Amino acid sequence: MFLGANVTPPVIHPTTNYVNHTFSTTVVPHIHPIHTTTINHHVYQHKHYCPQTSSCCEEVCNQQINCCNPCAPGLMPVTAPMPNALPNAMPNVMPNMPGYGAGGPGFVPGPYMGSRP
Repeated sequence: MFLGANVTPPVIHPTTNYVNHTFSTTVVPHIHPIHTTTINHHVYQHKHYCPQTSSCCEEVCNQQINCCNPCAPGLMPVTAPMPNALPNAMPNVMPNMPGYGAGGPGFVPGPYMGSRP
Protein backbone atom coordinates (compact mmCIF):
# COMPACT_ATOMS: atom_id res chain seq x y z
CA MET A 1 0.00 0.00 0.00
CA PHE A 2 0.90 3.42 -0.69
CA LEU A 3 0.60 5.86 2.02
CA GLY A 4 -0.19 9.28 0.86
CA ALA A 5 -1.67 8.35 -2.53
CA ASN A 6 -5.24 9.22 -3.12
CA VAL A 7 -7.36 6.94 -5.34
CA THR A 8 -10.77 7.93 -6.52
CA PRO A 9 -13.54 5.55 -7.34
CA PRO A 10 -13.51 4.48 -11.02
CA VAL A 11 -15.50 6.22 -13.70
CA ILE A 12 -17.39 3.67 -15.76
CA HIS A 13 -18.19 4.58 -19.33
CA PRO A 14 -20.97 3.05 -21.44
CA THR A 15 -20.05 -0.18 -23.19
CA THR A 16 -18.86 0.09 -26.76
CA ASN A 17 -20.31 -2.67 -28.93
CA TYR A 18 -18.30 -4.21 -31.71
CA VAL A 19 -19.97 -6.65 -34.15
CA ASN A 20 -17.77 -9.35 -35.54
CA HIS A 21 -19.24 -11.19 -38.58
CA THR A 22 -18.11 -14.72 -39.32
CA PHE A 23 -19.15 -16.82 -42.34
CA SER A 24 -19.12 -20.50 -43.02
CA THR A 25 -19.98 -22.45 -46.19
CA THR A 26 -21.96 -25.64 -46.21
CA VAL A 27 -22.29 -27.62 -49.44
CA VAL A 28 -25.67 -29.23 -50.03
CA PRO A 29 -25.48 -31.59 -53.06
CA HIS A 30 -28.51 -31.63 -55.32
CA ILE A 31 -28.47 -34.58 -57.73
CA HIS A 32 -30.41 -34.39 -61.01
CA PRO A 33 -29.98 -37.71 -62.86
CA ILE A 34 -29.92 -37.64 -66.70
CA HIS A 35 -30.01 -40.63 -69.04
CA THR A 36 -29.34 -40.39 -72.79
CA THR A 37 -30.30 -43.21 -75.16
CA THR A 38 -28.72 -43.13 -78.62
CA ILE A 39 -30.78 -44.84 -81.30
CA ASN A 40 -28.81 -45.61 -84.48
CA HIS A 41 -31.04 -45.82 -87.55
CA HIS A 42 -29.67 -47.57 -90.61
CA VAL A 43 -31.48 -47.69 -93.95
CA TYR A 44 -30.64 -50.31 -96.55
CA GLN A 45 -31.35 -49.07 -100.05
CA HIS A 46 -31.79 -52.02 -102.35
CA LYS A 47 -31.10 -50.74 -105.85
CA HIS A 48 -31.93 -53.14 -108.65
CA TYR A 49 -30.13 -52.80 -111.97
CA CYS A 50 -31.00 -54.53 -115.20
CA PRO A 51 -27.98 -54.59 -117.48
CA GLN A 52 -29.04 -55.22 -121.02
CA THR A 53 -27.05 -56.26 -124.03
CA SER A 54 -28.05 -55.96 -127.64
CA SER A 55 -26.70 -57.10 -130.94
CA CYS A 56 -27.11 -56.10 -134.55
CA CYS A 57 -26.88 -58.14 -137.72
CA GLU A 58 -26.46 -56.88 -141.25
CA GLU A 59 -27.49 -58.78 -144.34
CA VAL A 60 -26.27 -57.74 -147.73
CA CYS A 61 -27.61 -58.71 -151.17
CA ASN A 62 -25.74 -57.91 -154.36
CA GLN A 63 -27.31 -57.70 -157.79
CA GLN A 64 -25.21 -57.55 -160.91
CA ILE A 65 -27.16 -55.77 -163.65
CA ASN A 66 -25.79 -55.54 -167.17
CA CYS A 67 -26.82 -52.15 -168.50
CA CYS A 68 -24.34 -52.18 -171.39
CA ASN A 69 -26.18 -54.40 -173.90
CA PRO A 70 -29.97 -54.31 -174.02
CA CYS A 71 -29.96 -57.61 -175.97
CA ALA A 72 -28.05 -59.43 -173.24
CA PRO A 73 -29.89 -62.20 -171.40
CA GLY A 74 -31.64 -61.34 -168.07
CA LEU A 75 -30.08 -60.53 -164.75
CA MET A 76 -27.10 -62.31 -163.38
CA PRO A 77 -27.91 -64.56 -160.42
CA VAL A 78 -28.34 -62.93 -157.03
CA THR A 79 -25.63 -63.87 -154.55
CA ALA A 80 -26.49 -65.23 -151.10
CA PRO A 81 -26.24 -62.90 -148.07
CA MET A 82 -22.89 -62.86 -146.35
CA PRO A 83 -22.95 -63.03 -142.54
CA ASN A 84 -21.48 -60.02 -140.70
CA ALA A 85 -20.95 -58.16 -144.00
CA LEU A 86 -20.99 -54.40 -144.10
CA PRO A 87 -23.88 -52.92 -146.07
CA ASN A 88 -22.98 -51.51 -149.49
CA ALA A 89 -19.32 -52.45 -149.13
CA MET A 90 -17.27 -53.82 -151.95
CA PRO A 91 -15.68 -57.23 -151.34
CA ASN A 92 -12.01 -57.28 -150.30
CA VAL A 93 -12.13 -53.60 -149.36
CA MET A 94 -11.26 -52.44 -145.87
CA PRO A 95 -14.07 -50.82 -143.85
CA ASN A 96 -14.19 -47.01 -143.70
CA MET A 97 -12.56 -46.78 -147.12
CA PRO A 98 -14.20 -44.96 -150.02
CA GLY A 99 -16.34 -47.18 -152.22
CA TYR A 100 -19.71 -47.31 -153.87
CA GLY A 101 -22.44 -46.18 -151.53
CA ALA A 102 -26.15 -46.79 -151.58
CA GLY A 103 -26.82 -43.72 -153.70
CA GLY A 104 -29.23 -40.97 -152.84
CA PRO A 105 -32.89 -40.19 -153.43
CA GLY A 106 -33.99 -41.16 -156.93
CA PHE A 107 -31.47 -43.98 -157.32
CA VAL A 108 -34.04 -46.70 -157.91
CA PRO A 109 -34.59 -48.95 -160.89
CA GLY A 110 -36.38 -47.13 -163.66
CA PRO A 111 -39.07 -48.49 -166.00
CA TYR A 112 -36.54 -49.86 -168.52
CA MET A 113 -34.10 -51.45 -166.03
CA GLY A 114 -33.74 -55.20 -166.27
CA SER A 115 -35.27 -57.41 -168.95
CA ARG A 116 -37.89 -56.00 -171.27
CA PRO A 117 -41.23 -57.61 -171.82
